[in-house]
Amino acid sequence: MIKEWIHHPTILTGETVKLVPLEKVHFEELYTAASDKKLWEHIPTDCSKRETFDTAYNFALAEREKGNQYPFVIVHRTTNEIIGSTRFFEIFPLDQKLEIGWTWLVAKYWGTEMNFECKLLLLTYCFETLQTRRVQIKTDATNLRSRKAIEKIGGQFEGILRKDRIKENGVSRNAAYYSIIDDEWETAKQKIISQLNARKKAQG
Repeated sequence: MIKEWIHHPTILTGETVKLVPLEKVHFEELYTAASDKKLWEHIPTDCSKRETFDTAYNFALAEREKGNQYPFVIVHRTTNEIIGSTRFFEIFPLDQKLEIGWTWLVAKYWGTEMNFECKLLLLTYCFETLQTRRVQIKTDATNLRSRKAIEKIGGQFEGILRKDRIKENGVSRNAAYYSIIDDEWETAKQKIISQLNARKKAQG
């Protein structure tokens, strides 16, 4: 039974993207988008492999039923194509906190406004609907592109968790932890909107 803190189905709609709850019917198209190996370079789980993909995303659906995760597919509103995925996890309703992660977009949309719009949709829902007090985001400590992106949306660096995960190749991953708390939300929101508008302007 899905826990009611995050009501199901939750659909978050922006100007360029729509976040739709993951379902089995999405798997084929989502895997096509996920099959580019470079998307998973800094992520411990390499979902460019079909077996790994199926295991990871079936697990996400099972965890949604327990109230532990809430996975989305990212849909391009103009083309109606699935172009990535993201999710809520580490969900703790009693402490009013959760984590945003497992976020990826196909490479052609890197550097566009779409990541900023996804984060604006997710964070607005967290702070203005769920009334979260803390939203956590983490990434590979060596993933400077991701770390800069988190900082641009107002994420506050909290530190490095050493040897946080073991990658499929057996190498340990250090994780850089960031958060946004409710007291910081309005400032972070304006930063995201500013970045979003700048990207739209740059792309004409």
